[in-house]
Amino acid sequence: MTAATIDTAAVDTAATATGAQQDADPLRVAVIIGSTREGRFGPTVTDWFVAEARRRHPDLVLDVVDLAEADLPLTMTGFGQPRPEAVAALAPRLAGADAFVVVTPEYNHSFPAALKNAIDWYHGEWSRKPVAFVSYGGVSGGLRAVQQLRHVFIELSAVPIRDTLSFTEFWTQFGQDKSWPAPSENRDKAVDGLMDQLIWTARTLRAGRREAAAG
Repeated sequence: MTAATIDTAAVDTAATATGAQQDADPLRVAVIIGSTREGRFGPTVTDWFVAEARRRHPDLVLDVVDLAEADLPLTMTGFGQPRPEAVAALAPRLAGADAFVVVTPEYNHSFPAALKNAIDWYHGEWSRKPVAFVSYGGVSGGLRAVQQLRHVFIELSAVPIRDTLSFTEFWTQFGQDKSWPAPSENRDKAVDGLMDQLIWTARTLRAGRREAAAG
């Protein structure tokens, strides 16, 4: 009996084509508004960032997740219990994302309780995906909140990227009517750096997740 012959060149070509197709799939990025406080500035910063991201990378699929609208409960169910309706409703949007951008203010040297609550309701949805941060605040620009968020997301096997976009004394950069800040070469470089790192890491991790799922 003759052993079957495998055309390795054909296999390699097919694998390359499949990998190229997967890499060509648009990246899905969930942009999370981390503040739920009345009168919050988060939606303004988020709208500005989303517009900048779309202008630079029109191929991205951007999904704005407003935690004020998600209305996640503060009382958590026990292990093995069904998720509350609001938690289950948000889960597919997070699970379907290839990357996250968290827009956060700084409250008392940390990040909002509503944001921590949202993070804690989920686990696998964050795993092996990159997270970027856009922060705003006073003198620190919200960076103390970001520093703590990095530790939280690492515990969930997410991958915080290095570059962060922050607005110090944001009320002087945005208008009193919440108009967007004037163009800035340094800010443009910061946005480009953050987006480049996020996209590269998202594509790399997505390929790794798909490879792991394929066995």
